[in-house]
Amino acid sequence: QVQLVESGGGLVQPGGSLRLSCVASGGIFHLITMGWYRQAPGKERELVATITLGGRTNYADSVKGRFSISRDNVKKTVYLQMSSLKPEDTAVYYCRYGLDYWGQGTQVTVSS
Repeated sequence: QVQLVESGGGLVQPGGSLRLSCVASGGIFHLITMGWYRQAPGKERELVATITLGGRTNYADSVKGRFSISRDNVKKTVYLQMSSLKPEDTAVYYCRYGLDYWGQGTQVTVSS
């Protein structure tokens, strides 16, 4: 069984930065593609970024150049560094382990 715990969300002004963390317990973290997704009110959950076991990254067009995903296999942690935040980035952000496991989500609100 895999458990994921996200942290780092909060309220930030437009143009600001936040770093999200997701710590995994159980599983074989170092062999699994990890991802960050988000869901805004009234919208479907969407991909933000993924990172493979080899460190290959993929980003949604809406966050390219502003967000950066990284991982620490020793700490079993995946990070999402978010910069130049916009109000439209406001959402609950979820960590995903492979295709089967989700974290509980962390709220990110971008507002002045």
